[in-house]
Amino acid sequence: MKKTLLVLSALAIGFSAAAKLPAPSEEAKAKAAEAAAKTAHGNKVADFQLCKSREKVAAHYYKTNGKGKAAPAATPACADPGAYKPAETTAAAPAAASPAGAKPAAAPAKKG
Repeated sequence: MKKTLLVLSALAIGFSAAAKLPAPSEEAKAKAAEAAAKTAHGNKVADFQLCKSREKVAAHYYKTNGKGKAAPAATPACADPGAYKPAETTAAAPAAASPAGAKPAAAPAKKG
């Protein structure tokens, strides 16, 4: 009986904690997008480093042990992703600030 009550109370607490969370703010969305971009760039850098190390190992193998072996198939060259450049958020900020249904303000009439 005690185990059943313990399990039921744990489930009740778990379901109440899993209640719907509010939507993230624009700032939180921007931070998440920036973190995703940094992660993607880090993955590109890791892929580049792996490609270079594979080329180095293959070159060493063919230099020392691969005397009578067939030449390896041509593979694409390793592409260096370069340094991380954060996305420009200043151009997107004014567009996100105005509501979707809002019309732009009319230009003042020229006197003359």
